[in-house]
Amino acid sequence: MSTLKIGWSEISITPDKKISLAGQFAERISEYVEKPLTVTALALESGDTQGVIVSCDLGSVAWTLVEDVRARLADNKEGLDPKYVMISAIHTHTGPSYAGQRRSAKYTTQKQTGGIGSLREMLETYMPAGCKYVEKQNISDNPEIMAGRECADFLAERIAKAVLDSWKDRREGSFVNAFGRAAIGQCRRVTYSDGSAQMWGDTNTAVFESVEGGNDNGIELLFVYGAEKELRGIVANIACPAQCVQHRLFVSPDYWGEVKVRLRKYFGEDLFLLPLLSAAGDQCPVDMVRWVAPESDVHDPNIEHPHPLRRKADPSMFDISGMKVAGRRVAQEIIAVYEDGLDAPQTDPVFVHEVHDMQLPLRRATLTDYNNAVRAVKEYFRDKKGNVDYNDVAKLQVHLGILVRSRLQEVMNVVETEVHIMRLGTVAFATNPFELFLDYGNKIRVRSKAEQTFLIQLCNGGDGYLPTEKAEKGGHYSAFISSGLVGHVGGDQLVRESLQRINELFADFQ
Repeated sequence: MSTLKIGWSEISITPDKKISLAGQFAERISEYVEKPLTVTALALESGDTQGVIVSCDLGSVAWTLVEDVRARLADNKEGLDPKYVMISAIHTHTGPSYAGQRRSAKYTTQKQTGGIGSLREMLETYMPAGCKYVEKQNISDNPEIMAGRECADFLAERIAKAVLDSWKDRREGSFVNAFGRAAIGQCRRVTYSDGSAQMWGDTNTAVFESVEGGNDNGIELLFVYGAEKELRGIVANIACPAQCVQHRLFVSPDYWGEVKVRLRKYFGEDLFLLPLLSAAGDQCPVDMVRWVAPESDVHDPNIEHPHPLRRKADPSMFDISGMKVAGRRVAQEIIAVYEDGLDAPQTDPVFVHEVHDMQLPLRRATLTDYNNAVRAVKEYFRDKKGNVDYNDVAKLQVHLGILVRSRLQEVMNVVETEVHIMRLGTVAFATNPFELFLDYGNKIRVRSKAEQTFLIQLCNGGDGYLPTEKAEKGGHYSAFISSGLVGHVGGDQLVRESLQRINELFADFQ
């Protein structure tokens, strides 16, 4: 008889209004729903140990959203401890923007930082008299668009319900861990002969040197069974964000929506799918070498390929055509792994769940950085005519980010980082709240004593990119100071402490 109890739930988080789509500098308002957005929860219990893993079709999970969900769960009558709830995002850029802050908001106040928390707010402090910020899409006061606070409350209520429903659903169960491969994620940063790097950088140039990092096409899998040995759900952990259609004007879970449709066609409509995003801060579905241009303008200042060549390669991974290919590859591999045969289920696994608050050092700006940023912003406005908009934020992001960081570091020295470490039989789980570069995930996986290690990034917080030292030296978006709260020193610490905790739980395994 299994001592492990498992529960599932899936709930729609598709807003019933138009939404401001999160994830780009360009302001984007949804025009229609390509596929519904969902939140899926997997509840686990064995003896006194419990945990709920949540996957949301969102760009990120702000710390304030985590707090709102846990507050709604605080008085539950089902015996669930909210601190063991892990809420993650697939990092779609066709999901809602909502009111939320990074975990640093817990340790600083608006008064301490002068009310400056975003690049736009910092931009507005430097605008000359008579100049104003103009929203091209009229996002803030349009009643047809779900407002930020309204959206945050909507999401918190739905996520909390999914968590509690999964907990109520728990019943005797088992699982089989397995492994597959699908060519999805690839490094999106390229390097040049002068030592610089760019995310989405043009590779059709004589100064192109290399793609900066590697990729991981592995898929960590759990096939989860119910009391009657029926397949109830699948957990899939992939090092690639859901960003094939990241610039488009519709609501979509991106390639994971296509995966779900195909898996349910094969396994049945009652199948649950829990997609988990592994360390993939420098990854995307786009092949930077065999570059295939978007089918239409993506309005992204970071994507400038002036002379694209015709290539025989994947379809555009900025469009639905590429999204369908990516989803097909993942689904077909999961089905193939199942058809090839699985190991015997783990019915009575060791289950341990620990929550750790790691104190990672804040990535700091120097006084020289600050003075150069002030000078650059002032010079920009000296020559700027008329009002400003998101394009100006994009052009000044490096300098504005340094100014924001300079204020924050006056009142904050470390980033309190919630990390969950679990042992489930032969399998380890480790979370982090960053867009963690792949190299860090590889270091954890290769030295983990577990048979298989699931890494969940953008979990319980959205603390930005965590680049490698190499990326910091190369620069550009994703490696700027403004791109994330923690730099490579903190990344190395995260790896060390995560490994220590994992291997302590598996000391008797290898």
